[in-house]
Amino acid sequence: MKKILFLTGDFAEDYETMVPFQMLEMVGFEVHAVCPGKKKGETIKTAIHDFEGDQTYSEKPGHNFMLNYSFDQVNVDDYAGIAIAGGRAPEYLRLNDKVLEIVRHFFETNKPVAAVCHGIQILTAAGVVKGRKLTAYPAVGPEVTIAGGEFHEIPATDAYVDGNLVTSPAWPGHAAWIREFLKVLGVKIEI
Repeated sequence: MKKILFLTGDFAEDYETMVPFQMLEMVGFEVHAVCPGKKKGETIKTAIHDFEGDQTYSEKPGHNFMLNYSFDQVNVDDYAGIAIAGGRAPEYLRLNDKVLEIVRHFFETNKPVAAVCHGIQILTAAGVVKGRKLTAYPAVGPEVTIAGGEFHEIPATDAYVDGNLVTSPAWPGHAAWIREFLKVLGVKIEI
């Protein structure tokens, strides 16, 4: 069974944690949900971001999400790909050198990488977007450009694929980015 590393943390977006984790498990991957400084069985608090007509998203308390693997036990060679949740967690997770080292591994080995919304902040901090085409939550667009990436503003329901990299602006794009991530992973679903 192929394994996927799933990076999340306190106040990651609720849907961007729960839905991809469950969908990747549904198709048969063993998904290791991890957060720096936390162990298997501990929880993170999520936040629900909604688009209610304001200038930016609103934020409400989400669920507690139980991690099923310890961050300190991650061996990057064990994983076929990595998925990174958005929300507020990436703004502090990107300060962790081990997180950046892990992300760089997936780019250096050309393994599939998926990031949604603010999860792209971890990619910019890791220095892996230079020369790449990607999307993110629009407020993260300037970071992508400063880091040398080519930012594409697309509808929140869509995904952008550049080689092994799959990105989406926000949780409304789950169906699109997860479908594209599965393709990059070599998964074929026939109906």
